[in-house]
Amino acid sequence: MSLSKANIKYLNSLKLKKFRLQHSKFTAEGDKIVKEVLENPEVGVEKLYCTEAWHEDNQYIIQQKACSFEIITNNELKKISNLQTPNHAFAVVEQLTTEVEPSVVLNELSLALDKIQDPGNFGTILRIADWFGIQYVFCSRDCVDVYNPKVIQATMGAFLRVKVVYTDLVDWMQTGLGQQLNTYGAMLGGRNLFEMSLPSSACIFIGNESKGLSQEIRNEIKHRIAIPANGQADSLNAAVATGIICAAFRNLK
Repeated sequence: MSLSKANIKYLNSLKLKKFRLQHSKFTAEGDKIVKEVLENPEVGVEKLYCTEAWHEDNQYIIQQKACSFEIITNNELKKISNLQTPNHAFAVVEQLTTEVEPSVVLNELSLALDKIQDPGNFGTILRIADWFGIQYVFCSRDCVDVYNPKVIQATMGAFLRVKVVYTDLVDWMQTGLGQQLNTYGAMLGGRNLFEMSLPSSACIFIGNESKGLSQEIRNEIKHRIAIPANGQADSLNAAVATGIICAAFRNLK
């Protein structure tokens, strides 16, 4: 059965945030990510679209998930894919629900992102959080959408394990759980990260790719930190900086 025009229109509409919100769905594609989605019992799948060869190789996973699926051709896959070179599997997934466990946030490392706009950076930061065992990433409401197809692709499945929470960060820091946290903000002029005694529980704030942390956030940060430069570059990529900082916090003596 070939894809109808209405179905193609619906699947392509999920590339846009307003339709993802309207339907409470998002798309994931590629062999690795789709397999992880199907193998996760907590993730709902509206429908799987895959080539015949992929279906034959993954019948057990599909049967275990018991989700609706449709076998399509490579040409049909190109009509709905978010990738320049489409893979063999494409899933429509129900958006995840996230509950914040205060005890985990207060006793572990977490991240807070202020106005991160680039989907690749955002997805890579989630992947970094996953690597270092960070369970929560708090985001300002004007960060890129976690369900943006480019974000999902960049996470390499980390979106299934890292809980993403959108909130008003300033209000959160002043009145909510954030008020109780030991907050560290990455910014120019901060203390040398590698000369500090770092705690095992803290919330690390990472700012916008070009402007850094907003002044409102800076006013609330308890500890200002910086990665010392040995060369002439005036800044670091947000995701690269996040990786270095997380490694420093995890490398406790």
